[in-house]
Amino acid sequence: MLNSLAPFLLHWAITALSLWVASYIFRGLKFESTGSLVISALLLGFANAVVKPLLIILTLPLTLLTFGLFLLVINALMILLVSALVRGFRVSGFWTALFASIFISLLSVFLGALVDTSGPDAIQMPSSGNWL
Repeated sequence: MLNSLAPFLLHWAITALSLWVASYIFRGLKFESTGSLVISALLLGFANAVVKPLLIILTLPLTLLTFGLFLLVINALMILLVSALVRGFRVSGFWTALFASIFISLLSVFLGALVDTSGPDAIQMPSSGNWL
């Protein structure tokens, strides 16, 4: 059980670190406390895992029409959604959310590439067919 928890915690930490760095780069992105930063990172991961795929499916024609650029708008909307739900997280406007989402995505990919997840703790499909 702890082996499968490690990648989740690592991804959560990378998201929190990316949000923290973005709050120092973008003036319109602010956290009142460390707790709001941690909760925002958790909620952003949840929104990206659950809400974002639904929005992508619902806006698929628009996404195809814009050659995928509408996905940047969806990323900004995820940050605005999280800022509306978390009390100590403030985003000044859409454009701040848009540019911050691009920065957070790129920094998360870069930090994730630095971390070796191919070790023994990597999530793998079971070979025997037993999932539990």
